Amino acid sequence: MILKLLNWQGMAGFAASLALAILLMVQKGETHHWKKASAGFEQLYRQEQSALATTVANTRAAADQARAADHANLIRVATDQRAINERTEHDFDARLIAARAAAQRLRVQPQTGADSRAGGSPPMPGVPDAASRPAQAAGEDRLRDPDALTATEQAIQLDELIKWIKAQAAVLPNSEPEPQKQPRARCGW
Repeated sequence: MILKLLNWQGMAGFAASLALAILLMVQKGETHHWKKASAGFEQLYRQEQSALATTVANTRAAADQARAADHANLIRVATDQRAINERTEHDFDARLIAARAAAQRLRVQPQTGADSRAGGSPPMPGVPDAASRPAQAAGEDRLRDPDALTATEQAIQLDELIKWIKAQAAVLPNSEPEPQKQPRARCGW
């Protein structure tokens, strides 16, 4: 019987069976390899999904913290600016009141350059008296009292505006507030 199988058809069948057996073994090896690789890829996929979820959560938390910091910063800047506005307005009002009071005192005081001649006759044009001090000669070309007060008020207004601009520019909207510096103790010697 073995001789019957050793003919060319039997040999071809045996070779084909052997080839199919080898292919089956290779396929089983490939299947085992890809199952392992698939499990590794699945693990990587789950790790990536976990990392993505962590990243999203961290990003949302950071965005919430940034919103809270922006809101706190907005409140700080608004408070600083409001304080600057109030302080500037107070200083401006105080300086205007002082300037107006000084102008009122100058109007009420008697004029020092009035006619000093005896008698109640109306003054006659004549040679002017010599200046009693150097400022009196320079004061001849000064503004009239209402115009001088207006000029003084405008100068105060401009000065306070400059101070206000400098103070507003010192408020940094995108930074943390600087801690208040404690004044140094002075030595008593």
